[in-house]
Formats: sequence, C-alpha cells, structure tokens
Amino acid sequence: MTREEFEEVVSRALEDLPRGIQEAMENVAVVVRNWPTRQQLYGNDVRSRYHLLGLYEGVPQTQRDTGYGMVLPDRITIFQRPLERFYPNPAELAREIRNTVVHEVAHHFGISDERLHEMGL
Repeated sequence: MTREEFEEVVSRALEDLPRGIQEAMENVAVVVRNWPTRQQLYGNDVRSRYHLLGLYEGVPQTQRDTGYGMVLPDRITIFQRPLERFYPNPAELAREIRNTVVHEVAHHFGISDERLHEMGL
C-alpha cells in the first residue's frame, strides 16, 4: 500500500468515528510514520519495532486540568510498516488500521489498555 493509500484509510477511520467523538477530540494530531523511533519503543517497553502498531503521546483528556493550555498537540502515530507486515491482506489491513486508530483515540480520552481489553478492543 502506498503512503497516500494508507493515510486515506487512516482518514476514513477517523471520519467513521461517531460524530460526538470527533467533536470531543481536541488538541491532538494524527500522523502516519513508517516505523516507531527507538525512543518510542524504549519509552513504552517494546523490544521490537514490529510490535508497536500505534501510539498515543500526550495528556489524556481525563488528566487535563485548568493549568492545561498553550501546549503542543498530543500525537497519535499509526505505524505503517508493522501493520503491513502483520496484515498483508488488504481487507485485514484496513480493518486493523481502523482498530489501531480507535485504540489510540481511546487513549486520548483516558481509556487504559486494561479497560480496552475488557471492552474487547
């Protein structure tokens, strides 16, 4: 999949989020990168660059207080190459891109990995 095609799938996943979720997302940028950096891997206790499909970096909305302001946007990064490696089938890849986007957006709203697993996400 080309970068443009991959980014289009990410964009569609964001557009498919419920309107209320889209409107509630604030001060967050969604980007696509080929691979996670070493800092992203080490900072999240991930040993292999193949095992990080997406990453939320920032202050979840549930932890923002009145002192939150004038800060750079949070960042959701979707990693193209690991996703493509695990999901070579185009239909599966599109589904997993969507799942990864939803997972990272959930972190933006303060939902933990544990809670996401409980919810089946």
